[in-house]
Amino acid sequence: MSNKPSITVLYFAAASTTVGLTSEVVTIPQSGLPLASLGDLLISLHPSTQLKRVLECSQWSVDAEMVEDPEKLVLKGGEEVAVICPVSGG
Repeated sequence: MSNKPSITVLYFAAASTTVGLTSEVVTIPQSGLPLASLGDLLISLHPSTQLKRVLECSQWSVDAEMVEDPEKLVLKGGEEVAVICPVSGG
């Protein structure tokens, strides 16, 4: 079993369609990872997709709480992070 910290990323709507997954476990640095940097990490894991475009208009949720300022939150490991895409409806 690895002692490297990891997070679970949940993909919904367009994000799920783009990467072909509903979730994945992602290893993060031992020192933690600013939430604002997670998008770049995910894009590097899925380089042949349009994930960058999807993330540009998405928001983050960490442990079922919407995040207002991703610059202020550092992921330490064990968190569940969701990519929340915009939805439309009537």
